[in-house]
Amino acid sequence: MKNYLLKIEYDGTKYVGWQFQKNGKSIQDAIEIALHRMFKFKIRVIGAGRTDKGVHANGQHANFKIDKNIDNKKKFINSINFFLKENLISVLDIKKKDLNFNARFNAKERIYEYKIINREGALSLGKNQAWHIKKRLDLNLLKQGAKALEGEHDFSTFRAASCSAKSPIKKMNSIKIKKQGELILITFKSKSFLQNQVRSIVGCLEYLSSKKWTLKYFKKVLNSKKRSKCAPPAPACGLYLKDIKY
Repeated sequence: MKNYLLKIEYDGTKYVGWQFQKNGKSIQDAIEIALHRMFKFKIRVIGAGRTDKGVHANGQHANFKIDKNIDNKKKFINSINFFLKENLISVLDIKKKDLNFNARFNAKERIYEYKIINREGALSLGKNQAWHIKKRLDLNLLKQGAKALEGEHDFSTFRAASCSAKSPIKKMNSIKIKKQGELILITFKSKSFLQNQVRSIVGCLEYLSSKKWTLKYFKKVLNSKKRSKCAPPAPACGLYLKDIKY
């Protein structure tokens, strides 16, 4: 038996998320179908991050086990992408791993990126690829709010009711803000995240940077540990699973 790790890119707009669900097509389902078409038997893939409906990925990772050597990397990538070409999913790389390797549980750090287009004009290019915010955001307030969230906290305020994590306490390694013209990129690094955590945080950062909230109130919301205090979560279309570090 051999164990292989895939690096995957996808547009999540038309999917119910990474994980298989009965109510629609998932990324996991599409990849497993492509592998079945290649090898003629069912193969289970294990994803590193369970991205939600509408969330994209530049660097999702998933492993699968197979009783077969995959010696020709280029041929494998071209073949699986042929079967995935109608799905807006691409396999970017494949690596052989130890048999006990698990893409989810062996991850040391997950990197998410949130994209905001901050301008008056509506989006034509990049629609469903970023959150369009018309009101000018205060970059300094955005950075101050992000700084307040770094380190270990009880993130209950930003946790979805359906979250299955054992504890709301997580360590946020860093949150970095970068502005490129009208594009604002917010990069989150942590070993693991709660369900809806990043989008909930971005929603609160938007309230802060558009001056609906003060920095003092933003910190009060964090410390309240109450989901009811959270601003509406940011749209899924702006969120990307950027990379996984092992």
